[in-house]
Amino acid sequence: MSLQALQIGVKSFINLSSFAARPRSLKIGQLGSLRLRVMSSKRGVSSSIKSAAASIVDDKKDSKLKGMSGDCSEDVLIEESCWKVQSVEFQSIKEDPAKIEAMTVQELRATLRKFGVPAKGRKGDLVFALKHFMGKQIDGESSQELEERVSFNSLENISLQKNTKRTSDESSVVSINTVSEVSGFKQSKRRMKQSYVEDEIVKVDTEIVTSKRKLSIKTDDLVTLPQAEPWTVLSHKKPQKGWIPYNPRTMRPAPLTDGNSVKLMSWNVNGLRALLKFEGFSALELAQRENFDVLCLQETKLQEKDVDSIKQCLIDGYENSFWTCSNAKLGYSGTAIVSRIKPLSVCYGLGIPDHDCEGRVVTAEFDSFYLVNTYVPNAGDGLKRLSYRITQWDPSLSNYMKELEKSKPVILTGDLNCAHQEIDIYNPAGNKRSAGFTEEERQSFGSSFLSKGLVDTFRKQHPNVVGYTYWGYRHGGRKANKGWRLDYFLVSESIADNVHDSYIVPDVNGSDHCPIGLVLKV
Repeated sequence: MSLQALQIGVKSFINLSSFAARPRSLKIGQLGSLRLRVMSSKRGVSSSIKSAAASIVDDKKDSKLKGMSGDCSEDVLIEESCWKVQSVEFQSIKEDPAKIEAMTVQELRATLRKFGVPAKGRKGDLVFALKHFMGKQIDGESSQELEERVSFNSLENISLQKNTKRTSDESSVVSINTVSEVSGFKQSKRRMKQSYVEDEIVKVDTEIVTSKRKLSIKTDDLVTLPQAEPWTVLSHKKPQKGWIPYNPRTMRPAPLTDGNSVKLMSWNVNGLRALLKFEGFSALELAQRENFDVLCLQETKLQEKDVDSIKQCLIDGYENSFWTCSNAKLGYSGTAIVSRIKPLSVCYGLGIPDHDCEGRVVTAEFDSFYLVNTYVPNAGDGLKRLSYRITQWDPSLSNYMKELEKSKPVILTGDLNCAHQEIDIYNPAGNKRSAGFTEEERQSFGSSFLSKGLVDTFRKQHPNVVGYTYWGYRHGGRKANKGWRLDYFLVSESIADNVHDSYIVPDVNGSDHCPIGLVLKV
């Protein structure tokens, strides 16, 4: 080992010893030229400092420092002088234990730190700790053991506790550098509080209780980890008493076994061609899992020239499909019904040219009901279409539904673009003037549909359940379950009691909406 490396090691040790004698443990403002940095074991400690530190320990135990070269003699004398002062203080307290009671809090803490004992708590705690330490030394430790404890108390104050067996990938090391970089220490202190520590413990003006591979993090730095099923955690800005999150695993009833039922599903796909290319989506898997009879799609964004090629991708058994596309704006809106049950009849639009040019409605007639698949216009940025929505579209759709009900019950499904109640949106207060939650849209939803005899099947089945069907792509809304319930199955009152299950399928990705389902006894 070079003479220069030894000098660096001895000076580092003396600097640490001087800090140990001060009334408080290490602080940023007291460090001066000391910097501690926790590093991965994959980045080794500087060989010169490491060897110097090891040499100091060995040489101290073997009492060989006195024989070293004259360049280091001054530092060694200072170290031995510190030891003598501490040894005298120990002997003085040993001869007169009553001194402990007379010490001030500052004196108690300074004395405890000199002996490498934690100095936390009130005066009573400090007095007890010092008495306990003195009794333990008098009863069980030899003078040589005491010398080693006191002489190296500075290393214990930063708690370099080493195990002889260490793994190369999981241990941490402390690098002691005599470099004047206080700002560097401020950054390393934060890193130390968030690092895995297995074999070595770092204490810097805080008490960190660690065990093997235990993480020490300040409360302010805690970050909520993403949930595997975020919809199972109640997520709402202003939850009311009794509200609970929707969990399809526990809230869906057992499947019907008599076969006298039909399963309908609805999904705003936000672009069907993109969805079919989505790696995480498989229409076959969805059909196999849900075994639906009819699937209603909204916002397909198809043009008429795309429909034939899309039909070739349909799953076997679902040969009946009916598509409507936007003519007013290409690649916009669009709805479809895909069914393995052949309907009695199919109708496109509301019969009003001003509404039907955007391909928003497909109606299929079955034996016991009409199924109306709808993509309701959004009020838009700046609520530009709000007036059109509440004064023209909603009343027209409502009248259309009432006409169909004269023949048989009606089921209205799709993206209705309205969170009707505060329970249906994560942040109601912050969206009072957002499209889909304005007071005007919510009132129109109630007066046009619910007051006209249609029943919100999900809310009827789950009156106090928070369940969302739409999450914006911004700010990771889906991961945090900060969503809206915009997708519905509304049914005529005459068949509301025949609904076996109205449910949400929140685990299906590929769109900013998720599918919803309805099981109806027929």
